[in-house]
Amino acid sequence: MRRLVHRKSRRERGREPVRHKLHVTKGDTVRVIRGDDRGKEGKVLQVYPKRFRIVVEGVNVVTKHKRATTEQGESGIITFPAPIAASNVMLLDPKTGEPTRVRRRHDKDGTVERIAVKSGQPIPRVR
Repeated sequence: MRRLVHRKSRRERGREPVRHKLHVTKGDTVRVIRGDDRGKEGKVLQVYPKRFRIVVEGVNVVTKHKRATTEQGESGIITFPAPIAASNVMLLDPKTGEPTRVRRRHDKDGTVERIAVKSGQPIPRVR
């Protein structure tokens, strides 16, 4: 009989989880290129760099049946967008509005600027 080994005991202790470098940030407008919601556009609401996932407004909307935790609490069916893999979206070009890949350019003062590959236009960071 095989011994039951929990997932937590297999991981290396004391090591930071890998933080993926993402091509999108919170507030960017993206188009989904893979999956059930292919072709939809939306704004990035949250970014999870450790899990390589992002939450896009109106994409991958799931329903959850919520039970009231207290007698005064509300129960019901809630809908919310669930995270999708960051590789399934492309950033939209600021000039044409089409999906494009992203390059990074280092300025003289040390700041990193994102450049759209299709048009060469800089993509502003929305804060």
